[in-house]
Amino acid sequence: MDSLIAASARALAQGDALGALKRVALRDDPPALALRGIAMAQLGEHPRARELLRRAARGFGAHEELARARCIVAEAEVALAVRDIGSSPRALAAATVALDAHGDRANAVQARLIAVRRLVLLGRLEQAEAALARLDARGLSPALAAVAALTAAELALRSLHIDAAHAALTRAHDAAMQAGVPALLAEVKETRSALARPAARRVSAGREQTLRLDQVAALLASEALVIDACRRGVAVGDGDGSGSGSGSAWKPLARRPVLFTLVRALAEAWPGDVDREALIARAFNTRRPDESHRARLRVEIGRLRALVATLAQIEATPRGFVLKPLDEREVVVLAPPIAGDQAALLALLADGEAWSTSSLALALGVSQRTLQRALAGLEAAGHVRAIGQARTRRWLSTPLAGGAGITTILLLPAALAMD
Repeated sequence: MDSLIAASARALAQGDALGALKRVALRDDPPALALRGIAMAQLGEHPRARELLRRAARGFGAHEELARARCIVAEAEVALAVRDIGSSPRALAAATVALDAHGDRANAVQARLIAVRRLVLLGRLEQAEAALARLDARGLSPALAAVAALTAAELALRSLHIDAAHAALTRAHDAAMQAGVPALLAEVKETRSALARPAARRVSAGREQTLRLDQVAALLASEALVIDACRRGVAVGDGDGSGSGSGSAWKPLARRPVLFTLVRALAEAWPGDVDREALIARAFNTRRPDESHRARLRVEIGRLRALVATLAQIEATPRGFVLKPLDEREVVVLAPPIAGDQAALLALLADGEAWSTSSLALALGVSQRTLQRALAGLEAAGHVRAIGQARTRRWLSTPLAGGAGITTILLLPAALAMD
């Protein structure tokens, strides 16, 4: 390694992208291309960064497996930054094996952290937690230790493990201070701010209250019957008030929208009942109910009764139905901080990164046609905007009205499975 390459690498390690470029900007040899690519990524020029890293990987010969593996890991990190999560993870896995074989532990850990962060973005929290648990973080550089702690904090926040998130953020801040990289400190600050922002709305007996993430976790650990409109389900905690966010009972209804609409309508009216005509209009989206709708309502109410039998009863009244929780529990609706059927889509876009349609569809678990229709509606309403054309088209969120002071963590797909 010549002196300019070494100096450029040191500058990159300290977060000085411009200083690194000054030393290798006019060189086209593979090591210089790789460093230029990483520098361009740090400056936010992601398409150019990916092009340079691919050229560098092709430029290294067959006997330079280690250098090629490092380029693959760097490109995978850039792909994560631009939310290109639809590509196969096999190349990254193979690069990780190669790095381990050559004793490059630091870059192997970086590759594993990229894989974990990809799983978190996809909402595969159990897989991410298992992968992170297998990672050996001992003896890492301060910068890499900060990234590892930030990854653990993000996973803990998505899982509503608030105490673990606080501890991870403290480790991340200490490591970032030791590393002296401004970008890492800014990321720690932004992640920590999510704990102080409104995360949801508590609706009970006609009263509404804004909740932070720790208050949401405490509510889910209480004895209340919670109709979770953020993650579409019914929860009852064990009453220990630990704030861990894990309930003793969880009935998912994300794939049963009619049942969730019914139970939410009943919960919002609690302790009163709901008129049959109102339930039909809300659940079946019709203004002129007939006998077939009334028959279908009876069927769906029967299914809902069976589903929540261990948590609550649904009794008929002269004009409709009423929700009666067991053990005289309080009924609470946990509503999203932003309204609308596209709340999860807006939550993904709220991170400020540019997403492709395919990556959004993969993260949300819907078809691209369904997603395109949702994006078209949000674009018409002024909530999202597109940049680029054809395959290079990416989607960004426009500032949400009043959304600067909220966190959308609870609306992200496949958040916490409490079962």
